[in-house]
Amino acid sequence: MDEVQYVTVHGHRRAYVRRGSGPVLLLLHGLACDHTTWTSVIDELAEDFTVIAPDLLGHGSSDKPRADYTLGGYANGMRDLLTVLGVDKVTVVGHSFGGGIAMQFAYQFPERTERMVLVSPGGLGPDVTPLIKLVQAPGWEATMALLTQPGVRHVGTTTLRMLSRVETKVTRDLDEVAEILESWRDRRTRFAIRHLVRAVIDWRGQIVTMSDRAYLTEAMPLAVVWGRDDLVIPAKHADNVRVLAPEARVEVFDRSGHFPHKDHPERFVQLVREFVATTEPASYSRARFRRLLKRGALAPVRQAEAGDAPVRPSPRPPRRSAQASPPSCRTSATAVGSSIA
Repeated sequence: MDEVQYVTVHGHRRAYVRRGSGPVLLLLHGLACDHTTWTSVIDELAEDFTVIAPDLLGHGSSDKPRADYTLGGYANGMRDLLTVLGVDKVTVVGHSFGGGIAMQFAYQFPERTERMVLVSPGGLGPDVTPLIKLVQAPGWEATMALLTQPGVRHVGTTTLRMLSRVETKVTRDLDEVAEILESWRDRRTRFAIRHLVRAVIDWRGQIVTMSDRAYLTEAMPLAVVWGRDDLVIPAKHADNVRVLAPEARVEVFDRSGHFPHKDHPERFVQLVREFVATTEPASYSRARFRRLLKRGALAPVRQAEAGDAPVRPSPRPPRRSAQASPPSCRTSATAVGSSIA
């Protein structure tokens, strides 16, 4: 992977990696990770695309200020970073919390979004691992300060990495957990993560959902990838995608956890290549977007509770003409403000 580059936006230093040439892929990592979560796929993707993989504010080598850590704030930051880098349009690829940012980016800036690839994303159901909920618990900061002391941290991360070599559902992603624990030795990183988590979940689970704006998902190609053994955000949320965006491409990888792009990098790269090659980039129409907003949702859509069946909005009315609707491969997720992990 190329050397990390830096650019200052709004007074805050942003770290990013840029590789390759061709159509632009913006790779957004998940909560408490950084651009290295894409290490297993970035070289292959750079053979066909210009790949931009930033460290989100509060993560990795980017600054960690007292700032706006909401989904909207991150989407604005990605728009401004791309503008500084001279990039107008992207296919945005978001993992976990980064998937929530990807959906928010597409919702706020549809004119700059050509496609979306969501990898184990938040915002499609309330369920999330209790370990993330604990970030907002009293005493979490003091506990993490203790667990990230040099000796304790070394024992903990070494144990996690050793356990990750055991091929089970429970241990598969523990190497990533070790990396997260390493990053939390920085008090500023812990501050950013805690504020981020408070913005998107509560004790009942995820509080931000794409369901209430799913009626807008008609104009942008969408692919969703999940790991069947995901213990962070369950793969059953993929069923909601099939309901909310029935023309989307949805693939669930077997023998894979919360990081399917790491568990099966060759398959993931092939999926992205085929998806981009076989779909037309979205073309934003303000008039069409206005019509959709005026029409609104055809039926009230609520955030599902744990254990509910997938959200099932009323069917859309028939499309009047070919001119008024895109080909079937151009399913959208322009509409989303989603969340987590």
